[in-house]
Amino acid sequence: MRFINEPIYDLTYDDVFMAPSHSELISRLDVDLSSQDGTGTTIPLVVANMTAIAGRRMAETLARRGGLVVIPQDIPIPVVAEVIASVKARHAFFETPITLTLKETVADAASLIHKRAHGAIIIVDGTKPVGIVTEEDLAGVDRFTQLSQVMTQELTSMPDTLDPRQAFDFLHERLRTVAPVVSANGDLVGIITKVGALRATLYTPAVDKNNKLRIAAAVGINGDVGDKAAKLVAAGADVLVVDTAHGHQKKMIEALQVIKKLNLGVPIVAGNVVTADGVRDLVAAGADIIKVGVGPGAMCTTRMQTGVGRPQFSAVLECAAEAKKLGKHVWADGGVRHPRDVALALAAGASQVMIGSWFAGTYESPGDLMRDSSGRAYKESFGMASKRAVSARTSQEDAFDRARKSLFEEGISSSRMFLDPIRPGVEDLIDEIISGLRSSCTYAGAKNLEEFADKAVVGIQSASGYAEGRPLNQSWRS
Repeated sequence: MRFINEPIYDLTYDDVFMAPSHSELISRLDVDLSSQDGTGTTIPLVVANMTAIAGRRMAETLARRGGLVVIPQDIPIPVVAEVIASVKARHAFFETPITLTLKETVADAASLIHKRAHGAIIIVDGTKPVGIVTEEDLAGVDRFTQLSQVMTQELTSMPDTLDPRQAFDFLHERLRTVAPVVSANGDLVGIITKVGALRATLYTPAVDKNNKLRIAAAVGINGDVGDKAAKLVAAGADVLVVDTAHGHQKKMIEALQVIKKLNLGVPIVAGNVVTADGVRDLVAAGADIIKVGVGPGAMCTTRMQTGVGRPQFSAVLECAAEAKKLGKHVWADGGVRHPRDVALALAAGASQVMIGSWFAGTYESPGDLMRDSSGRAYKESFGMASKRAVSARTSQEDAFDRARKSLFEEGISSSRMFLDPIRPGVEDLIDEIISGLRSSCTYAGAKNLEEFADKAVVGIQSASGYAEGRPLNQSWRS
């Protein structure tokens, strides 16, 4: 990457723009978005290890489209192992159906139907699908009505032998937008939508050597870090993230040294830092990938409380340059609010971009779907240093220690993240981000992410320059 005009101060994503360069790419689909950092992703998106965002539904959905989810460190190891096993058991093409039985009720269906974006529940008798229920079927019906009374019984089931193009044609020819997928003996295998079939032709799943979906897990720097790390990898974690807010510290270095000696055979990510010195020290201690970012997150109040942090574009630029010298990589963690920010982080040299609160307001995030007084759907999000997160993380400690730690909480404990009615599912947001990123690469004349970081031409702009690029509709994710 090179600057058109050299900066004299540190920069955020809003402070910069990318100028177009000569390009010989014919189509944005010619761009390869696979990362070379050893994590096995085919798109450079990682969902941050935040309790309100990173769960099993998010993990399987991101991996199916080529990304990666990091399960948070404050989840008990047996629960994380169960989540990993669940994700590994999911199909890499067909989506996971929500299933209920004939005798369960409309109330049961209403509480589950928005857990996944396909908006349907398959009614099963044992392992066989016998009906399907959509949100329209539930409208105006007594909540205690059994599903056998409201389901559509004339099922159009698709065989599990079809490829994505064949699956789309199957649904299109039968005028269906969604259908259960069954094996040769009629057992339910999954569910498929027309848009899901289309996406399967545009994305390549992030899978391990056994063709199972990939997933990452986080561990903190306190307690028996080595034992926790070993258990997470034994449970099937493909990437290990050693995580603390201030990563450039003695306890992080000691934790990395312990984990590195175990030779666990997976990439080790560590952070967070914002300087070249931090990168060098964590790499020397055993990190393969460095997580960059202090304070740019939507739920983070660190900069306002402490004055500590660094504008994210400059932090990523400096840290990525240092990591490259050492043969390592960085993840840009926080501060992305638009597809342009993802592209700029990658132009600065990041191998992945971590996304948190942006994905909180989707069907796939762990929280329950709620509605405000005007009927708008939302989910709650919170920072990982907030009172809510700290309370969960310290629940096993005694009352005195918990009370004392509560005096040092940072971050927002509750924020409503409204679902975009046009893009309510995380895959809708992935489409938006990846479409923009592919176009950014073609503007730079880059056929892969390495070329993009090398060829991107970036300039510094004023606040009015940034405002000029915004659409007239001021509701655009402001």
